[in-house]
Amino acid sequence: MSDWSLPQLLHSLHWDIEHSLEVIRKTIAHPGMKGDGSEKVWLELFRTYLPERYKAENAFVVDSKGDFSEQQDVVIFDRQYSPFVFNYQDQIVVPAESVYAVFEAKQTVNKDLIEYAQNKVSSVRALHRTSLPIPHAGGEYPPKPLIPIIGGILCLESEWTPEMGKPLVKQLNADKNNGLLNIGCIASHGYFNFDTDFEIFSEEKAATAFLFKLISILQRSATVPMIDIEAYSNWLNK
Repeated sequence: MSDWSLPQLLHSLHWDIEHSLEVIRKTIAHPGMKGDGSEKVWLELFRTYLPERYKAENAFVVDSKGDFSEQQDVVIFDRQYSPFVFNYQDQIVVPAESVYAVFEAKQTVNKDLIEYAQNKVSSVRALHRTSLPIPHAGGEYPPKPLIPIIGGILCLESEWTPEMGKPLVKQLNADKNNGLLNIGCIASHGYFNFDTDFEIFSEEKAATAFLFKLISILQRSATVPMIDIEAYSNWLNK
């Protein structure tokens, strides 16, 4: 018999995330640097464990009409079929068509953070996205419908009591339109997911459970649409 233990592996994955976030909370005093540190912990998780077709970066999102989103702590986007619009000295801009998900990453979840995250994901979902017909040997398939963009939050702990109770759900329900937060992880306490309503999961291995749920949602999203790159190139003549 092997000495490996799957339960221990899954626990260790969660513990690594929670421990890293706790170290940042306890050792970094500056709020901006603390936020940057938290963001990097989550980016490293996604870069390590998401399938290769996905890329995770701190980035802006732009559309072919020249409109930009607010800067997003974590953008999960396609790198198999979509180009970067701009990538220089860690300043990354990705086309709206390539985006699967955006997350706000902070140490603590509260009312202000959720409202802030809802506004930021709205700035991405409001962007224009193109979708071209897909050529094949016998002709072409019609343009692929646009996939819903996932929005979420990533935190270590909660200011509310109970941590995953009614105050959290009430604030999540405050915007179920363009600012809908589909999924989120509060690593010390659990995670939430929106299907037809918000589901709250109190979970000791919250980061691992959240990661598996996110991958499942991404799998159901299939592939981003075929981008009309010439719509972006039109700006070369402006």
